[in-house]
Amino acid sequence: MDRNESEGLYDLSRAQVAAIQRTLTNGRGALTRRSVLRASGVGALSVGGLAALTGCGIPPAKREGGAQSSDDRSDQEKTLSFSNWTEYMDISEDEKSRPTLTEFTKRTGIKVKYTEDINDNVEFFGKIQPQLAAGQDTGRDLISVTDWLAGRMIRLGWAQKLDASLLPNAFANLSPQFRSPDWDPGRAYSYPWTGISTVIAYNSKATGGKKVDSVTQLLDDPSLKGRVGFLTEMRDTVGMTLLDIGKDPGDFTDADYDAAIGRLQKGVDKKQIRRFTGNDYTSDLDKGDLAACLAWAGDVIQLQAGNPDIKYAIPAAGYITSSDNLLVPAQARHQKNATRLIDYYYEPPVAARLAAYINYVCPVEGVLPELAKIDPALANNTLIIPDKAMAAKSNSFRSLTAKEEKAYEEKFAKLIGA
Repeated sequence: MDRNESEGLYDLSRAQVAAIQRTLTNGRGALTRRSVLRASGVGALSVGGLAALTGCGIPPAKREGGAQSSDDRSDQEKTLSFSNWTEYMDISEDEKSRPTLTEFTKRTGIKVKYTEDINDNVEFFGKIQPQLAAGQDTGRDLISVTDWLAGRMIRLGWAQKLDASLLPNAFANLSPQFRSPDWDPGRAYSYPWTGISTVIAYNSKATGGKKVDSVTQLLDDPSLKGRVGFLTEMRDTVGMTLLDIGKDPGDFTDADYDAAIGRLQKGVDKKQIRRFTGNDYTSDLDKGDLAACLAWAGDVIQLQAGNPDIKYAIPAAGYITSSDNLLVPAQARHQKNATRLIDYYYEPPVAARLAAYINYVCPVEGVLPELAKIDPALANNTLIIPDKAMAAKSNSFRSLTAKEEKAYEEKFAKLIGA
């Protein structure tokens, strides 16, 4: 890892700090179904977290080839420690047990110390970075972090390569749309826990029954003028616009990025765009003050439960998906046990029980029949179980260098008036 990239995680421009604050207060970092906090881009920081992390150091060079395998104690110690996001695991009705974890222990004899101690990516990274930098065990055998941080941990050599022989279900059942991110080609170090999709949502009453299904329509349809919303999350808004102008969010140039910004700027200048929002678009969309907007799938599911006029569309050009991912940290002492747990959650019946509870995009192929046994409505919801046509339109925003991150956020901040 070069020096610029290491500094890029901590030495932030004013635009990057503003992006962090937007994410944490009402952006992807504040997705509210079950109070799950998300972080995108450079991540979300608490007020105290930013000050604390700016002083953290990262070694200037990574360990080539990733982390060395630790002295694995799985055969002698039937246990593992798993850190996850808040309310990101199924729980019994009496809230006294977590059924899928209980079943795993019954089947394997491996006890899982499960902790929901991840509130945002950078804050959590600040907890474990000192041990990782010192080559020490973090006390965690399995963690769940968002794609951009998963990629950086892999590049730093702070994630253990997974034993493919222990992942037969994961290898066979991983959905094609998640198989080969640019930060972990072939999934050598990680497997996705869930996906988060950005789609177009509209209030059919506010549109007069008209379907809204493209960014072009959002930006150019005169009947929507002044009633359109885009997101304050750069990767979502620019990513969806790149797709609309025929560019690949996974492989674009500075010129492509500028073209997308220019396209959006025209929408601002002619007052087609009402405003750029975090997930506070939900109230305006529900009332019809926004006729159509970019939206996160989890919010759409919530809105539809109370308002039959809320619809969504997947543009023909495609849509943006990010993911939260399971990693085994460097020096973890129970790698084999952790890997077995990853594989367990790729068994369709187990994945179905998890998806029925958390309602995010399930990355497990073949889960639909099992989910239908639990809740047919959820099984038929392509925001949770994308069909082949929808999955084929999924795109990820490519990894950025520290230099790109700073430049792109500054241009985006100017666009949205942040």
